[in-house]
Amino acid sequence: MRVSVPTIITGLGAPKRTISPAAAVERIADFLAPGKVTLLTGAGVSVASGIRAYRGKDGRYMNPNYQLRSYLGYPPVRDTLPNTSHYAIAALQYASYIPRLVTQNVDGLHHKAIAHLWEPDHIQKQILELHGTLHRVHCKRGHVVPRNTFQNWLSASNPQWKVFVDNLEKTGQKPRTNPDGDVELEGVSYADFVVPECPQCTLESQQSSFVRGSVIAMLHNVEQSERVFVLGTTLATYSAFRLVKRALELRKPVMLLNVGPTRADGLSSSLVLRDVVRAILGSRASQDSAIVHLLQSGIHQPPAEDHEIISRNT
Repeated sequence: MRVSVPTIITGLGAPKRTISPAAAVERIADFLAPGKVTLLTGAGVSVASGIRAYRGKDGRYMNPNYQLRSYLGYPPVRDTLPNTSHYAIAALQYASYIPRLVTQNVDGLHHKAIAHLWEPDHIQKQILELHGTLHRVHCKRGHVVPRNTFQNWLSASNPQWKVFVDNLEKTGQKPRTNPDGDVELEGVSYADFVVPECPQCTLESQQSSFVRGSVIAMLHNVEQSERVFVLGTTLATYSAFRLVKRALELRKPVMLLNVGPTRADGLSSSLVLRDVVRAILGSRASQDSAIVHLLQSGIHQPPAEDHEIISRNT
């Protein structure tokens, strides 16, 4: 586990140091205790939920027809449960120490972790999705469709692929899925996959095609906060890096918590965040029933070191 607190002048070039979980808890708690923090999370936060983090420098689609790959990858992400880190973060949100959460993740797990405490409209205001979400899609003219509805449309338009997905579920097989819901496939032809038109556009006699959620500007949230906490991301994508860059330009304190790729490191991160919540909230962590529930919730099921990549010859 590596925790760094960069200074404005020398922080970005500071050497990485490994410290104990106890020291990490103290340092992070001291950083977060004043409140008014913007939290930026990345794929590493969801690894303990079984969602594989990116291993490369970016998460760009390497195949132009990503609708098929996402069609296969959406069900596993949809059914994934929040882990202990998501619930620890939710406790800090609920206690108003983290009023702004910006996530690079499209899995919706931050939303699931706090959904029983906050109304959907409030969640949408407090949790901002930098790269959009897997749980809604929109056409190029802006008509929004719930992802489950769109998934059903894809199934109806591609019955042969629906059979393939049903067989995966029956056998318990899971294709290797990236954190954006994109599945890695080998030996697959995309030529026969049909993407349905937007019904609303069809009624209006307009051309359309469905796309992912658009990128949302988050600089305002960084500017309104007093400090920035970065968790579970390498900042390889510029959309995330520019938020940290802006914070440093404004001379705001920035802390980065980064964990290694091993299962032991992932467990340590979860325990660290829970202990951070207890350190900050004190007796409230054991007396507030909502926070007690949050700190007792969450799974820890990181993905296997190597998934079998399922291929389909067509």
